[in-house]
Amino acid sequence: MDHVSRIMIGTCALLLVVAARAAGQASRDREGVRRAVLDYVEGFYEGDTSKLVRSVHPDVHKFGFWVPRDSTGYVGEAMPWADFLSYARRIREQGTQARPTAPKDIAVFEVLDQTASAMLGAWWGTDHLLLARYDGRWMIRMVLWQSPPRATRQ
Repeated sequence: MDHVSRIMIGTCALLLVVAARAAGQASRDREGVRRAVLDYVEGFYEGDTSKLVRSVHPDVHKFGFWVPRDSTGYVGEAMPWADFLSYARRIREQGTQARPTAPKDIAVFEVLDQTASAMLGAWWGTDHLLLARYDGRWMIRMVLWQSPPRATRQ
């Protein structure tokens, strides 16, 4: 085998190792994003503030559209970080946790090295989530949600 062939084989082997490591990291990142979204929904469902602290950045921006019982149209409402925690505490204190069969439908759309996007189907509706990596941990930074569309609520 000549010198050029050995270099080409060595280069190919190195590229395979790098590609395998990148694929493994991508898989871990997708799982990290999925875990952050699962902690978020379970934090609300179970009233577990530790899951919210682990998965949601304190500078989160959450805004949603829902239809009050006495209204025919959507209203918009922001939920600041402090409200995440007080809502979860109320769930825990009042014993009003979601049923074990409540939906937790998670779709991870894109995972880059620093940002990611996902969607969650929960009992309250659909959340569109943007996440960022902080010190190696995926955390939710932005949430835009809405209650189920009118056609599905009847």
